[in-house]
Amino acid sequence: MRKPFIEMISEKRVRVSDGAWGTFLQTEGLRSGECPEAWNISKPEAVAAIARRYVEAGSDMVETNTFGGSKHKLDLFGCGDKTYELNKAGAELSRRAAGKEHWVLGSVGPSGVILMMGEVSEAELYEGFLLQVRGLADGGADALCLETFSDLDEAEVAIRAAKTTGLPLICTFTFENGFSMMGVTPEAYAQKMLELGVDVLGTNCGNGLSGMAGIVEAIRQTAPDHPILVHANAGMPVLQGGEAVYPESPEAMAAFVPRIVRAGACIVGGCCGTNPEHIRAIREQVEKLTADE
Repeated sequence: MRKPFIEMISEKRVRVSDGAWGTFLQTEGLRSGECPEAWNISKPEAVAAIARRYVEAGSDMVETNTFGGSKHKLDLFGCGDKTYELNKAGAELSRRAAGKEHWVLGSVGPSGVILMMGEVSEAELYEGFLLQVRGLADGGADALCLETFSDLDEAEVAIRAAKTTGLPLICTFTFENGFSMMGVTPEAYAQKMLELGVDVLGTNCGNGLSGMAGIVEAIRQTAPDHPILVHANAGMPVLQGGEAVYPESPEAMAAFVPRIVRAGACIVGGCCGTNPEHIRAIREQVEKLTADE
């Protein structure tokens, strides 16, 4: 039986998360312009199978197929009125695949609208995130993972909504060349997350695992005692036939795990382009590190 999420992360053990969902769904037949979260109801077995394959590959925790599940993102597909329903279903599917031994992270991505440009009011943004996180909580998530954020103001609104659930909270930003898309440094991000009471800090996307060590070190300097999660891409994308391809093999990616752990990460998983084979290779590296201790 799994321990409470907060108790688990306090153990300072290195844990393995899962890999990509969006690119995995595409390999399973998700078409361009199709709503990924709609599969939680229309193709539940396909969604549950993804989570199950990550568990079988060695993930201690799996996310939910809800990254774009905020009301404002779902509105673009005409599914905004199903925000709670789609998120609850996504959490239930991952919960079923995770069983009693593994943790479920309710995935929450950016809304797709820009608060500072007046595209949405803060109250509207909050209500949209609130619908999403309540669905995830009611569906059985052990923690909420706000990921791929770049704007501190939007992240703060999402965090306020997430805190109403009482679930542990992860919030990760995406950094490239030392800054998020909105100009936030890892140090400024980490300081704000500490002020907001986030339980796990971290970074995802934007880099392969080889490019994450410096970001983790910067976060660690500001938050020396906090758990740090890293979800890296399978290398940097290259264009092949007009499509973005992530070229890093499972073995090449996993080779950077010791460096990332030395930098301060205690939860390691994958983002764009990763699959169960990448997670299996990461698990093998983590097991070697544990054996060497």
